[in-house]
Amino acid sequence: MGDTDDTASCPDRPGGDSDHLAAAFHALLEGATAPRPPLPPECPFCELGQERYATGYAGHWILLEPRILVPAHTVPPRRRWIITSTGTAMNLWDAEPLPGATCRIPHRMACPRLEPEDHWPWVTALRQYNRQRSQRLFGLPDDGLPDTG
Repeated sequence: MGDTDDTASCPDRPGGDSDHLAAAFHALLEGATAPRPPLPPECPFCELGQERYATGYAGHWILLEPRILVPAHTVPPRRRWIITSTGTAMNLWDAEPLPGATCRIPHRMACPRLEPEDHWPWVTALRQYNRQRSQRLFGLPDDGLPDTG
């Protein structure tokens, strides 16, 4: 109250930093979590060198697989990155790629030290539901289904 101006710390008030918070949230959602320069462009998990690009989110960088261009239609939505004419990486989100378009992929999709991302969470939920259902129906132990392979 009083003489202090706290609008910069209150995202709900005009002039607050809600735009900055939204940008930071989207950067994290898109995986723009690469180490900033002057740190080396290495994955913090596997320590492999990658290509680091600035994103449209101020202060956020992304590590992309080096020298890898893939047909965009083979990459799940929200994982397709292009490099703009200014050298900034841009996520195409859900945009349908044009025929013959190529894109870059984030290193976190191919990092050998991270669990593979599940691009369709509803399938994971369905898989877990089916696992529980089969355990109940067939009286299987909680440690999992028998290996049939």
